[in-house]
Amino acid sequence: METEKPDPIVIPHTDLSAEALRGVMESFVLREGTDYGEREISLDQKVAQVLRQLERGEARIIFDAELESVDIVVSRPIA
Repeated sequence: METEKPDPIVIPHTDLSAEALRGVMESFVLREGTDYGEREISLDQKVAQVLRQLERGEARIIFDAELESVDIVVSRPIA
């Protein structure tokens, strides 16, 4: 018998301590492995970009209770 998977919980970035927020953003940035082109971007710059996305509502922090994990999901604005 299949059990229903619980929906992920959105955690407002303002609900996290500065240390916890930094840890979540660093983990996300380090996992992404995004190519930023020819110019190298520092970890601090990448984290600052993610923070701006969270502040603008372009990204959300999600807690998956089933996996007991936290991730950042970037939402694409609908044109």
